[in-house]
Amino acid sequence: MTFLTTMTKYLALSSGENIFYREAGSPTSPTIVLLHGFPSSSHQFRNLIPILARHYHVIAPDLPAFGFTSVPSNYTYSFDSIANSIDTFLAEIPNPPEKHSIYIFDYGAPTGFRLALKHPEKIQAIVSQNGNAYVEGLGAFWDPVKQLWASNNSAPARDALRPFLEIDGTKMQYFQGTPDPSTVAPESYTLDQALLDRPGNKEIQLDIFYDYRNNVELYPQWQEYLRKTQVPLLAVWGKNDPIFIAPGAEAFKKDLPNAEVKLLDAGHFAVESNTVEIGSLMVEFLKNGI
Repeated sequence: MTFLTTMTKYLALSSGENIFYREAGSPTSPTIVLLHGFPSSSHQFRNLIPILARHYHVIAPDLPAFGFTSVPSNYTYSFDSIANSIDTFLAEIPNPPEKHSIYIFDYGAPTGFRLALKHPEKIQAIVSQNGNAYVEGLGAFWDPVKQLWASNNSAPARDALRPFLEIDGTKMQYFQGTPDPSTVAPESYTLDQALLDRPGNKEIQLDIFYDYRNNVELYPQWQEYLRKTQVPLLAVWGKNDPIFIAPGAEAFKKDLPNAEVKLLDAGHFAVESNTVEIGSLMVEFLKNGI
């Protein structure tokens, strides 16, 4: 067995969570932490990890409420809690990295930026793949979610979002804006939906939709972090994404003039359809950035 083999593991945290994660690459290489988004898991990185593992130590956890990670029954499902769980995970994992880069996608962005605010000295570089930090990046998809925020989490507003948690809503995220549907493996959205369909999980996901309003309120703090640190950042973006639209990638330039912005002919799950391209861009960027 070599370091290129992706290992799947669990880590029981002192705080009670049991984090499922994927790991590959030599522990002596620079570390990159891959943070997935809704409604996926570390499974979305299954093809990217082998590309990166030739050069880096790669860690890809399943966030609480997703994948195969489990949490105590009294867990509070919020982005603060999710970020705290991943922070504890990175501290308690065997041979924890002193510094690391982060790949942030979708929900991985509010998770990763919270980690960066808490530990700016640990973040070497950021790769944002449709990982938003600006209001310019919020597409029309968010209009019904904003109604949920405005309604103070009302039952009618929650009900209006329930169709998005069914298979058509999940497939939309993979296929809308993806020029070649054959690049999307069916096990991707099938696994996502199977995990979404677990008893009680859809209510959890609606709670997290409601909590997303707190991320928007934090955008100015994240932008200040970028301005102050000038952290190396690559925004590699599916420009056809209806959820986090392309202006969100360009907006990074406001605070990071040296940010690299690459707009791909892809949708939301660009890492599914454009894996090799994203991997190559990341290796080249990180070679120069850390």
